[in-house]
Amino acid sequence: MKRFKKILGYGFIGIVGIIIVSVFWNYPKLTIVSGYSAKNMASSVFIGNRTVEFTDAQDNNFAPIHLAEDEVNMNEKSAVASVFGLNERKALYREGLGSVLINDEFDEKASYLKPNRNKTKKNLPFPYGDLPQKDTVFENVDYQKIKTTVSSIFDGEGESIQKTRAVLVIYKDQIIAEKYVDGLDQNSILLGWSMTKSILATNYGVLQKQGKINIHEKAPIKEWQNDERKEITINNLLQMNCGLAWDEDYGSISDATTMLYLDEDMTKAQIHKEAMHKPNEYWYYSSGVSNLLSGILRKQFDSYQEYLDFPYREFIDKIGMHSMLIETDMAGNYVGSSYAWGTVRDWAKFGLLYLHKGNWNGEQIFNSDWVDYVTTPSPTSEDDYGGHFWLNAGGFYPDAPRDMYSANGFQGQRVFIIPSKDLVIVRFGLIGDAGVDFNTFLKDIVGAIR
Repeated sequence: MKRFKKILGYGFIGIVGIIIVSVFWNYPKLTIVSGYSAKNMASSVFIGNRTVEFTDAQDNNFAPIHLAEDEVNMNEKSAVASVFGLNERKALYREGLGSVLINDEFDEKASYLKPNRNKTKKNLPFPYGDLPQKDTVFENVDYQKIKTTVSSIFDGEGESIQKTRAVLVIYKDQIIAEKYVDGLDQNSILLGWSMTKSILATNYGVLQKQGKINIHEKAPIKEWQNDERKEITINNLLQMNCGLAWDEDYGSISDATTMLYLDEDMTKAQIHKEAMHKPNEYWYYSSGVSNLLSGILRKQFDSYQEYLDFPYREFIDKIGMHSMLIETDMAGNYVGSSYAWGTVRDWAKFGLLYLHKGNWNGEQIFNSDWVDYVTTPSPTSEDDYGGHFWLNAGGFYPDAPRDMYSANGFQGQRVFIIPSKDLVIVRFGLIGDAGVDFNTFLKDIVGAIR
């Protein structure tokens, strides 16, 4: 009996030891988990205007993020999250700048600049104004097939596989299908995740049209001027072909997660990485590159206010994407890799801007050859990636048109642009290719238009 109790004692100690080792081993990861939960909660509540309960049940309800517990302070406009009471993180909402994860050194009471916005409504039908679109029926469109195809990408009752939240199909500037899950509608503001990269890149297209930048010039990074990295151009960064070390892994403590959930200044994360390859020799997707580009963008202006105003003044508000908001980091930089929010219809306007080669109802926002640039495959990308846009030139979706390109984001956020079919298709959800057959969906949408 004594021996049995002794064995039990050793067993208990062993279990406790395993728990302690497990907590110790995963403790740094809890910082990322609580950081994600707090940041997403604050943004969902104060940008998306959704409830804490909705966000917990939908946006933050996946492993391991669901382990975090959140508290929202509506007066302070903040969210605090922790995992089992450990690694508490706080996110603070600031008008015009969105929500930001803060550290102990951050001055919550400090004044801050915010973008100047022009949200004047236009008395024109959608998409060029705020009036309802003109009733148009296309004889070559099989509307029943479109409706069936759109419905097929949503989960049926009791299912949770495809997790689609919204779909919008625009043909020849006309909405021919639009569907949302319960709890969301055309006024819901949704996070585009890495579709933000395509928003960021557009700033460079606008600057190039204005003659204020040449993307083929060397990247203006002083830390690179005394080694082989001095040969990296802005083009190499836009094409994700700079050859710098980077770890884009969201299931671990990686360069990407450290940048998004720990760094004060996200534009610096990629700067200090060593060159692993020469430019144009190795393609690798990097959110660090996108935020580095945001930092380079900031250097193009004489003042911080000009940097804040530029994307809104020069194209976002110009094309009526008034719901859109790009969040900043603690250092005030736009998080160009990940944090743009907008309604589905406003994301569709972004797609239409590219479908029309930069022309918005007669005004040229960027030159038409910018579209040629972003849709030219980046060397060594296997024809899957261009200038901060994803391509179908290599047939990633074999049954979709090869001229299709898209802005893509985490969990299957998509703005598909199909020039040959005059189509823009927007999909928002909580899972991507792992749960959704985009290939069949796209084939059937295209096939419904004769």
